[in-house]
Amino acid sequence: MMKKTTLSQQYFCDYFREWVVTYKEGAIRSVTMKKYHATLWWIKTLAPQLRLSELTRINYQKLLNDYAKQHERQTTMDFHHQLKGAILDAVDEGLLLIDPTRKAIIKGKAPAVKKNKYLNQFELQALLNHLNLSTSLTWDWFILLVAKTGMRFSEALAITPEDFDFSHQTLHVNKTWNYKEQGGFSPTKNRSSVRKIQIDWQTVIQFSQLIKALPEGKPIFSHLILGNGRVYNSTLNGILSRACKKANIAEITLHGLRHTHASLLLFAGVSIASVARRLGHSSMTTTQHTYLHIIQELENQDTDIVMRHLAGLC
Repeated sequence: MMKKTTLSQQYFCDYFREWVVTYKEGAIRSVTMKKYHATLWWIKTLAPQLRLSELTRINYQKLLNDYAKQHERQTTMDFHHQLKGAILDAVDEGLLLIDPTRKAIIKGKAPAVKKNKYLNQFELQALLNHLNLSTSLTWDWFILLVAKTGMRFSEALAITPEDFDFSHQTLHVNKTWNYKEQGGFSPTKNRSSVRKIQIDWQTVIQFSQLIKALPEGKPIFSHLILGNGRVYNSTLNGILSRACKKANIAEITLHGLRHTHASLLLFAGVSIASVARRLGHSSMTTTQHTYLHIIQELENQDTDIVMRHLAGLC
């Protein structure tokens, strides 16, 4: 067994690679695993000769700074979190005397101009009015389903006929479609993502007719998926962008429809807990963080209501 002094002299990229294999391989989804592999690639690129024993706060900060030159702040933050997980284990093992990630400063390029995150109710209605909802399932129907349910892209791709329970007006989300690789069903993002979403009567009528002749166990949009099982998010975003232009509204992404769904529910007075369950968030904290600006606006409205109520008491 190698001594700690010998282990601490190994290159940091080698330690990180071994750490990923030991603690992450087989324990996380392949999509997340690819992010760890990307992090390893950047360590090898930016600091190939950096030894574990040389990981001082200054050297660590230099590594983050070099990474930040080519990435936005949030991406640099994700890079930092992955490195920190391995480094804290090295500290626990006695390979490092101090935590070099302590008080690290996260920098990064200015974020690129992004499309609007969500539409208001009138914009969403205009978008839906401009969808070409024919008698067979198309990507326009896919857009409608995401807008009505707030499902993630991979969740909506994996919906099969038996996931619909028309008598109870629910849609069961219990799997995803591995669209980035060879296709096929995959587990949901987390345990909380397995859920039943209540759907409105109009959606029930529409989809009960659209899927009645489709085979069970097969995604209802499978005929639109490429033969290799892959679907490009950019393709759907392009279709959605063109629909937004026709409706003369701000362009959003498909994930923006998920934000739109949640935002409209919150503005309608639906509780944060209910929205979190509908979206499949692992905790209400995620929902609160994502929609903080909307929650603050609603709180301001609540304050006005409270003040008017108290003013009427005498």
